[in-house]
Amino acid sequence: MKVTENTTYRLMKSNLERITTELLDLRNQGATGLKLNRPSDDPGAVRPVLTTRTQLQQNERYLDTTGHAGDKMAATDGFLAEVENILVRVKEIAISSVNGAMGPSDQANLADEIAGLKDRLLASSNAIIDGKYIFAGFKEKTRPFTENPAYDPALYDANDITTWPYLYNGDHNRTELEITPGEFLEVNLTGNELFMGISNQTAATGSTDPQHGPTSADLFSVLTRMEEAVRAGNVDNISGPGGSIQAQMANLDIAADQNRSLRSILGSKAARVDSAALHQQDARIDLEQILSRYQDADMVEVFSDILQQETAFRAALNISGRVSDISILDYF
Repeated sequence: MKVTENTTYRLMKSNLERITTELLDLRNQGATGLKLNRPSDDPGAVRPVLTTRTQLQQNERYLDTTGHAGDKMAATDGFLAEVENILVRVKEIAISSVNGAMGPSDQANLADEIAGLKDRLLASSNAIIDGKYIFAGFKEKTRPFTENPAYDPALYDANDITTWPYLYNGDHNRTELEITPGEFLEVNLTGNELFMGISNQTAATGSTDPQHGPTSADLFSVLTRMEEAVRAGNVDNISGPGGSIQAQMANLDIAADQNRSLRSILGSKAARVDSAALHQQDARIDLEQILSRYQDADMVEVFSDILQQETAFRAALNISGRVSDISILDYF
């Protein structure tokens, strides 16, 4: 086959363009660290890369969810610890108040301290995290507990929440978060169950009867009536002010057990959230390894290939320069 000068130049141009394209691709890989910068680089890797990226996005969403839930539950546990400390201190005061050596002024001082502890309890019940009330159920922008302006110690009825010293303005709905695919977990406690001893099932009916059993109590009523009993020095007369110190001490034990029980439940759920977060972190590492296998370049190999291609490119340019010097007169 006769090889003309035009054929020679076309071959040289084709080879130079090929080497240049390969060199640019390698330099692009070196700059980005990726061997898959566009679908045409490896069509077979496009689908697994896109699938893995989607899974990583979902994984990040679950990690964000578990992180938010864990922070909220940890903060909630801190407030529950404060509630327990308040109940313990009120019982200590109640025990001191039955001392026969206590005079009216001493009883008044103890009652004033209980009033201060009641204010601390109210502050904990209206706790805010990220601008939201954590014990208000779905009504996160509503202050859950307020004083009952109609409260009258003489009209107090344990079976009618409208006569209690504090009112609950939140709702009975717990917040659920998806911590793993298809697994939803309640990550909060409602004020009605924690501070008033009213189950969410009972609260859902809208009944004013709290249906209190032997294991539930309204913490605000216990502290308020304990203050009234201590101030009046009523030790054991259940018909007297505050229903007696002894009766309220028994209610304090119920309230403390109620708080500990719900705190234990919250702790179990927090442990599940931590476990789910660790699982998602392990899954993210696996997904990142899969993604790296498909799209990340071997930098040592890439830089080695760049050097080889640059050498080939310089050689091609050198040969092209020599060919351009060839003339038909050289053969005469």
